Amino acid sequence: MISLGCPKNLVDSEVMLGLLSRSHYRITPDETQAEVIIVNTCSFIREATEEAIDTILRVSQCKRNGLCRRLIVCGCLPQRYGPQLLEELPEVDLFIGTGQFHLIDALIESAPRKLYVDNPPSFLYDHRTPRLISTPNHTAYVKIAEGCSRACSFCTVPKLRGRYRSRDPASVIQEVAQLARAGIKEVVLISQDTTSYGRDLGKGISLETLLRDMVKTEDIEWIRLLYLYPDPKQFTDGLIEVIAREEKICKYIDLPIQHINDGILKAMKRGVTGSQLRQLINTLRRRIPGLTLRTSLIVGFPGETEAHFRHLVKFIEEVQFDRMGVFRYSPEEGTPAAWFGNHVPEEVKEARYRKIMELQANISLGKNLGLIGTIQRVLVEGYCAETRYLLRGRMASQAPDIDGEVYITRGTASSRMVNLRVTHASEYDVIGEVSSS
Repeated sequence: MISLGCPKNLVDSEVMLGLLSRSHYRITPDETQAEVIIVNTCSFIREATEEAIDTILRVSQCKRNGLCRRLIVCGCLPQRYGPQLLEELPEVDLFIGTGQFHLIDALIESAPRKLYVDNPPSFLYDHRTPRLISTPNHTAYVKIAEGCSRACSFCTVPKLRGRYRSRDPASVIQEVAQLARAGIKEVVLISQDTTSYGRDLGKGISLETLLRDMVKTEDIEWIRLLYLYPDPKQFTDGLIEVIAREEKICKYIDLPIQHINDGILKAMKRGVTGSQLRQLINTLRRRIPGLTLRTSLIVGFPGETEAHFRHLVKFIEEVQFDRMGVFRYSPEEGTPAAWFGNHVPEEVKEARYRKIMELQANISLGKNLGLIGTIQRVLVEGYCAETRYLLRGRMASQAPDIDGEVYITRGTASSRMVNLRVTHASEYDVIGEVSSS
């Protein structure tokens, strides 16, 4: 199994692995030894599509020169491009969309080349669905919803994943309890729009009520929230209160604002103004002590002028986000923004991207230097890849795979969680020693 793209895609891959393991398929991490290779693709932006195609063509060599007899492509690429892939990728034996991957164990031996796509996708896994966790044995992602019902002008997700569908809260809680019994210490709650959890279910169900029940789960130490849409109406007093008050909930909010200029936000159809974003950020920081705030931005959106960009830069300098991801806008087929005029030249996008990344690196360095001498709670993940003489881990302010790490230069870890005295820092990582205090 080769899983491309985000953690939401990874959960789908883990479900497929669970189904195949239940059907007595043996899993190998070595593609040269595999008789069946599955590529679970992302096609959210152009770069992801290109990576998917390159990966498919690379592993197709195993059909010519190795043991592979079936190559299967799943996920967003088949969902987005459909029948044309049958013609353009003859190397592939089977294409399965985002709503049909749960049939992988039944379809894997299908004789004819075929495309299986459900429009719109409707599948939603639950706690009874087999799943083979592929993350380290202390951390797991839990997808609490699928799809998206927003209408951002640049985004392909609603077409790829369907309308927003929340899982039953009892199912989510049972899955978290199962993970805890298996030794998981950190659960990372994910969806396309985590803030909207429960709106489609009614009956007073919301992210707030889900969290209030989840914190009762024994042996889970960290509950982390990713992809919280910056909708001021859904960041209720109750939701903010439960994040602030409950020790198990990481004081870490991933708030993808995309831009701050009102004209660009309107063109993006984000449904929020720059002043509302500022007010929300101020409220979160005021009410959640020790909050780590991460955001995502898009530079080079159609119509973004130098004045718009300077507005964004000034905002970043003022707000001082703790973490940040930056994307260069790419026109995506089937989205309204692809038809907009005033597209920004690629070289301008690149220059704007680099400027913001350099700015954020300096901000991150300053924040990390401020940690020197403090005691931080750290989840120990194992040894460094470069040497087995250094342990590595993460603070609650560092999400797996997207943020920096902690390197432990002195002391031993008798449990997964240790107190660490920070001694050194760089732009993204910190270094420290195990502390008894």
